[in-house]
Amino acid sequence: MATTVNNAFAEFMRDIVNLDPDVVSKARTSRDNLLDNIAEFDDKDGFFNLCDSFNVHFGSFARKTKCRDLDDVDLMIGIAANGATYYSDDPWDEVRITASTTNAAQKGCTREDGTLNSTQVANKFKKKLESVREYSRSEIRRNGEAIILSLKSKEWSFDMVPCFHTVQESNGRSYYLIPNGNGNWKKTAPDKDKGHVTSTNQSKDGRVLELIRLCKKWNKVKNAQTLPSYLLETMIINFADSQKELSQRIDLRFKNALSYIARHIFSPVYDMKEIQGDINNLGKDDKLHLQKKACTDYNKACEAWQQEQDGNHKEAIKKWGEIFGSDFPTYG
Repeated sequence: MATTVNNAFAEFMRDIVNLDPDVVSKARTSRDNLLDNIAEFDDKDGFFNLCDSFNVHFGSFARKTKCRDLDDVDLMIGIAANGATYYSDDPWDEVRITASTTNAAQKGCTREDGTLNSTQVANKFKKKLESVREYSRSEIRRNGEAIILSLKSKEWSFDMVPCFHTVQESNGRSYYLIPNGNGNWKKTAPDKDKGHVTSTNQSKDGRVLELIRLCKKWNKVKNAQTLPSYLLETMIINFADSQKELSQRIDLRFKNALSYIARHIFSPVYDMKEIQGDINNLGKDDKLHLQKKACTDYNKACEAWQQEQDGNHKEAIKKWGEIFGSDFPTYG
């Protein structure tokens, strides 16, 4: 219950949109414990030689752009190359790695041509996790690229991918190589994602992260077709980068972000890692649906703003409720 739009949004962000700080703290503790357990696998019983110096916390949880509820925490687990090499000229999402000739675990995951099968590498991690007493009663499965650990006592899962780190290439960049879901590997650079988000947020006085979370909440409301999370996040970063400054008010930032989405949903959207190229792979019908939703809710946001300017906070809050659904506070 709130009597002003500002109070309604403050309550909405605190209780519905932003992650519960207590849950975040527990998830980080659980994550660190998992990494400690994995570190004990290092070069034991024929397992990989691990390299925790490039373990990576990645994804929206690490970038602080995930909205409630916390459903997964992404981790990359570093493997030492031990002489393994890769084909730097391969397509970014079909990279071949020639396995180490000295590490038993790598040699056990090779194809006939000597290349390292990422599916077998992931399965080896899965089997090792199943041997840990702490996780023996949990659900552990492999889903495409990741090994998913769903702890019985937690509301979130851990999505883990094994990774290698490359040398610096001719373009001056180095990459992480993670499973591509088809047995080969693909390049990624989560540090570049995180760096771009952090830099944009800092340049806009810390007003971007909560805007991304609010947009992700909106994306889930009354929507048969949603924007993929990373695509939406990238669009909001692009929106923020295009603005000289962002309003102190979250409702006005959101209103303007809706306008940007409606105007750019048919345009190319290039990934922040500068690896994938255009990530806007939505079909025409889906783009039309999302454009209509963004336009409709932008007009409602304009109406809400006008009601507030006229001093009618009750109607303004009601209009915001039409946009965000029953989770948005009511007037009173």
